[in-house]
Amino acid sequence: MRILNPDSLTAHGNRQGRRHVVQILEAGLCAADPYANTRRLIRMEGERLILGHPLFEPSGTPNSGDAVFHLSEMGRIWVLGAGKGVHRVAEAVETALGDRLSGGHVIVKHGDQPRLQRIGYTHGAHPLPDEGCLEGCRRILELCHGLRSEDLVFTIAANGVSSLLTLPVDGVSLEDVRRTVYIMQIERGAPTRDLNPVRNHLDVLKGGRISRYVQPATAIHIVVRDPDGPLDEPDGYDKLMHHNLWLHTLPDCTTFEDAVDMLKKWDAWEAVPASVRAHLQRADPRHETVKAAEFQQWSFRIFGVMPRELGMLPAAQAKARELGYEPVTLSTWLEGEASQAATVIAGIALTIERDGVPFAPPCALFTTGELLVTVGDQEGVGGRNQEYAIAAALDVAGSRNIVMGAVDSDGTDGPGCQFSDGRGQMPALAGGIVDGFTLQEAEAAGLDLFDELRRHNTGPALWKLDSAVVASQNVSMLDLGVTLIMGRR
Repeated sequence: MRILNPDSLTAHGNRQGRRHVVQILEAGLCAADPYANTRRLIRMEGERLILGHPLFEPSGTPNSGDAVFHLSEMGRIWVLGAGKGVHRVAEAVETALGDRLSGGHVIVKHGDQPRLQRIGYTHGAHPLPDEGCLEGCRRILELCHGLRSEDLVFTIAANGVSSLLTLPVDGVSLEDVRRTVYIMQIERGAPTRDLNPVRNHLDVLKGGRISRYVQPATAIHIVVRDPDGPLDEPDGYDKLMHHNLWLHTLPDCTTFEDAVDMLKKWDAWEAVPASVRAHLQRADPRHETVKAAEFQQWSFRIFGVMPRELGMLPAAQAKARELGYEPVTLSTWLEGEASQAATVIAGIALTIERDGVPFAPPCALFTTGELLVTVGDQEGVGGRNQEYAIAAALDVAGSRNIVMGAVDSDGTDGPGCQFSDGRGQMPALAGGIVDGFTLQEAEAAGLDLFDELRRHNTGPALWKLDSAVVASQNVSMLDLGVTLIMGRR
């Protein structure tokens, strides 16, 4: 079970609907685990190491089919990586290779619990990097020293890599990077695609630089999620080569100029530390990120082990259908402010409940993507799925047919308790589940949900109402939202 508190979540309110939402979210969360797919990718046949599976190749790749390595001709085999839950890939590589694996190092998020024997690991912080991230990067660089052409290196990149793989350039401190990320992402609500051009150019390893250090070894780049769409898109390989800005084991499409433009776009240029502005303005070509022309000269293969057809959404929708709900996909990339998105989805659900359009109940509405919470100067504790849940509770108050739930697939919703300063005994939360009775329950408990939402203090409110989802940690496959409309009003 990924969801650790199903009993408390389903013991109040719309109990049947809550049970069904828990089962649907559980199915999706369990599918967000790359271990089994990685085992399908890697196999040993005698003295041959074989890597390949049609589902895991980027479409349009120039090197299709199995990659075969004769172990008698190979040197050392290392595993290097960073991201939330990457230890699950590393565990699968360990299982497949056994004592033929030389070792390695991965950087995982605080709270991840690796079971690794040969591969070392370091815990780091997300979304604001900490000293653990720096230490993990230093260990990765140590392993890269002295690599030879006969060596093989598996790299692993997953969501969260942009925080966990952090080693600032000379002249920029860790605190300078932390402050820049906080200003952009937490205070102003900038999405990752606007933040990454900045932090890619403040780092020693990001933007494909880690793959420079791997040379001249052969690299097997394992991507835990296909970032730009289904792996079977006609231009999948081209996107990875020319439009990537977050998989830091692959080439980067951004420039110093892009970084400056993004800071100015979010009115953050004067707010970030002077060291950051000076480094970006200097735009030293020696510090530019790796581009496709350089990257494609190296020996490598790329595999994406979490194609969409084996992912969270299909598994959750199959469970909904099994429970008697017609699944409907509203969005596979839902963006925007979490509370506003909740109001829109709740409005659709209320229309279905009242009028039976545009879909007939019983049905289940699904969304995936990454919402935002623009915190400003508020100091509440929460996350985007928690914010979504509280806003939804206000909108569907009084309904006997609607239940709404949303979780972050990695098991920790946004920063969670990172900024809580130890307040209370609340664990890191994955999201929340609410229904038409939640507002009434909050009023009975003396909670003003509107005020908690205004202060972005949604986590403690959900926790007090037994409506907070607690889940085990794994890789991040974005967020999963499900809205049940069980019948007509």
